[in-house]
Amino acid sequence: MMTFRILILGGTTEAREFAARLAGREDLAVTLSMAGRTVNPVVQPVPVRIGGFRGPEGLADFLRESRTDLLVDATHPFAARISANASAAAAAAKVPLLVIQRPEWKQTTGDHWTFADSIPAAVAALGERPRRVFVTLGRQELKPLEAAPQHHYVIRSVDPVEPRVDVPHAEYILDRGPFELAREKTLLEGARIDAIIAKNSGGSAAYAKIEAARMLGIPVFLVRRPAAPQGSAAGSVDEALARLDHLLKPPAERGE
Repeated sequence: MMTFRILILGGTTEAREFAARLAGREDLAVTLSMAGRTVNPVVQPVPVRIGGFRGPEGLADFLRESRTDLLVDATHPFAARISANASAAAAAAKVPLLVIQRPEWKQTTGDHWTFADSIPAAVAALGERPRRVFVTLGRQELKPLEAAPQHHYVIRSVDPVEPRVDVPHAEYILDRGPFELAREKTLLEGARIDAIIAKNSGGSAAYAKIEAARMLGIPVFLVRRPAAPQGSAAGSVDEALARLDHLLKPPAERGE
């Protein structure tokens, strides 16, 4: 039996779920690539490679050397540079690319959203009046908060924020999703939050804060996504699995 080699660029819920659905299949050899930024990563269901590839050329070399048959980009919707590198590397190595990108959140009745094209723009949109702001950004994306030191920030991250943000008033919460609606509502009420800064990451793992904000009438300052990767993307793990099954069929069965 021929072994079909798959490299998944991960770090998301979808990457882990996709890998778990493939684990144990004798016809596949699956490797999950992680950047290694998380201090205590979740245990993964397949072999893991930690570290970057030094750009698209390094990734293309890896694909060739490992004789990878399929590259899966299941990175975060805001990981635009990694997705661009994946697209370029797949083209250079002549390896098929499958993109898994969860749909973005859509505004609905009761949402009070202000859209921003960047984190600094979202911080500026908070205004001059001091607010109590719940911040759910990556721990390496918090520097722009220092431009608005009048606010009290409640910052949630998976790993400790080091160095701390240079503002007079900041609290830090360590937690990992998925988050439940009741807990998010309790958190927002207990911390007396009157604004949220978040990225439009999409998916269900972090959506509870959006629902809780809607229930409590809290405005959300939402950073728009970067442009989606070129080409078509699977919007769910189930859709990605269907595309993989199609790819694994003999050419005649694929209509080629």
